[in-house]
Amino acid sequence: MFDIFKKWYDERHEYQKKWKEINNRKIAGYICTYMPEEILYAADILPVRILGSHEAQSLTEPYLFAMYCPFCRDVLAQGLGGKYNYLDAIFGCHTCMHINQSWESWYQHVPTEKYFYVQIPSGQSLHRLPFFIKQLQIFKKYLEEWIGREITDDDLDRGIEIVNKNRRLLKAIYELRKNDNPPLTGEEAMYMVVSSQLYDKEEHNKELEKVLNALPNRKLDRQTGTRLMLIGSENDDIQFIRMLESLDCTVVIDDHCTGSRYFWNEVAKENDRIKAIAKRYLNRTPCPNKDFPEHRRFKVILDFIKDYRVDGTILIQQKFCDPHEIDIPPLKKLLEENGIPTYFLEFDVTVPIGQFKIRIEAFLEMLKAETLF
Repeated sequence: MFDIFKKWYDERHEYQKKWKEINNRKIAGYICTYMPEEILYAADILPVRILGSHEAQSLTEPYLFAMYCPFCRDVLAQGLGGKYNYLDAIFGCHTCMHINQSWESWYQHVPTEKYFYVQIPSGQSLHRLPFFIKQLQIFKKYLEEWIGREITDDDLDRGIEIVNKNRRLLKAIYELRKNDNPPLTGEEAMYMVVSSQLYDKEEHNKELEKVLNALPNRKLDRQTGTRLMLIGSENDDIQFIRMLESLDCTVVIDDHCTGSRYFWNEVAKENDRIKAIAKRYLNRTPCPNKDFPEHRRFKVILDFIKDYRVDGTILIQQKFCDPHEIDIPPLKKLLEENGIPTYFLEFDVTVPIGQFKIRIEAFLEMLKAETLF
């Protein structure tokens, strides 16, 4: 049932090259999930998220500081190594300093036809909406000049619906993870969500509809065990989540940018389509880089914990990730004040599976012991 998502994840480059050849359309890469995909679909451009390979590399040392996060270094290494030479464009958007520098280094050192950087306001200023609307209008005009035609309201409606439908289907499947015995694992959910960032959403939606129809009758040949939530920075490390779920537990919900934060909020209908898109990205579940002075994301996390009946949380942070490093102490305090057990893990390009397994086993034993008293 989930094999196609795994295939799209594992063979992303082959699929994207083949898609481009068959459809004779442009492909644009982006690094951060604040990129407004709706406008790209309206322009008949396929947006694909650029991810790393989780393999050790030595290409980025001349271009990025070694104390920049492993994710941004791994992403840049893929570009420098020619893995994304089929892209027609690389688009960036203002997020953290590390990702910004990764995009800037790509812009300077990886030959690509088109580049554009979308300025997205950080924080919760009252002026952020008119500023971001103007930025999206500039981006739309840039795309129109590139493709040689106007992007009409009908085009924007089509782009919004393609992406919104994907969000609705993903969210409907996530709802089934609330069950006593969820019909899918956290590993399967990760393949499903990450592949939606890598492949044509119209094709992805067709597969999601099949999955959604079949899941209610699906029974897994495993026990759910301890119900966990993953919280933190970017994570698409399949090997880690596979190890995690081999320990009599199931990841039933997440809050990170390769999971629920990517798709949870839709674009609402408005006469001004660009304004509607801007509102969605400003009001989505924020990453720590944009979640101040009020921590809006913390309420979302507490609601998830209640709705999905989470037994414990694992806080994950890419090494040297400054926004999450600042965010995790108050979040950990909040979770503990609400009686929610937490455990912290720091990720690198490659994950020490053996060490992490021992540490997670100890955390799970602690959770089980607490339920006995």
